[in-house]
Amino acid sequence: MDEFILAIVKPIVDHPEDVRVEREEGDAEITYRLFVRQEDIGKVIGKKGRVAKAIRTVVYAAAGVHEHKKIHLQIAD
Repeated sequence: MDEFILAIVKPIVDHPEDVRVEREEGDAEITYRLFVRQEDIGKVIGKKGRVAKAIRTVVYAAAGVHEHKKIHLQIAD
């Protein structure tokens, strides 16, 4: 799933080399933290959070097929 998130996010940012994902797994959930350069945060979030919502929708849909835990995607600032 980490590589999937990177494949979605890297094309939309100006500094794809600085994009990274950390995974934290609990008993009932998995949290992915997305880190991008400060100047790329706006591109990942988008106007009114539309891009972030779209990324989360795709990630949650893909994870639902492979994971049996609740998935969270956080965009770290």
